[in-house]
Amino acid sequence: MAAAHFLALLIPGVDFLLIARSAVSSGWRTASGACLGIALANGIFIAAAFSGLALISHPTLLGLIQTAGGLFLIFIGAAFLRSSARISVINEPAVPSNTWGKNLGLGFASGLLNPKNALFYVALASGLSSAGTGELMLYGAWMFAVVLFWDLFVAVALGSDRALAKLTRFLPWITKAAGGFLVLLGTGMIFTLIVGLVR
Repeated sequence: MAAAHFLALLIPGVDFLLIARSAVSSGWRTASGACLGIALANGIFIAAAFSGLALISHPTLLGLIQTAGGLFLIFIGAAFLRSSARISVINEPAVPSNTWGKNLGLGFASGLLNPKNALFYVALASGLSSAGTGELMLYGAWMFAVVLFWDLFVAVALGSDRALAKLTRFLPWITKAAGGFLVLLGTGMIFTLIVGLVR
């Protein structure tokens, strides 16, 4: 699950573009506000998804959620496999220079208003239904930390157009690898559930 989470972070989305644009226009220090805001929003989704596991006790309901989570991961993985994964902040309209605090708010709103974040963490959480409270807390802390440090790395690395162009060369390969892994993970979740029902 931790590996799937990290691979999914590598694929550019709205959050990635916000960080990249902020870094290019205002520098990585100002963009770090957006990084923290995005991480905090993800932290809310992580806490909600993992806390929800403790509230689900009916095996049928848990099985349905795990099935839906597996199908969602397969869907996202297939989308990654089909994606051309091209990014560009150079040709986009210029972003006005913002303060660190404004970027914090923008990052938080971007992460919180992205429904894919919520669905992704629910899907991952459904695959950890047998984990104990301590293990879930470790997973949650790991995911929050990875989101924050990866976004900070992106902000520092993409402080120039040259760095962004270099990343674009490798992005298609990263996208395909992440897509294949998510498809396998989702398939494995559903297969494990079916095996459990047959026994």
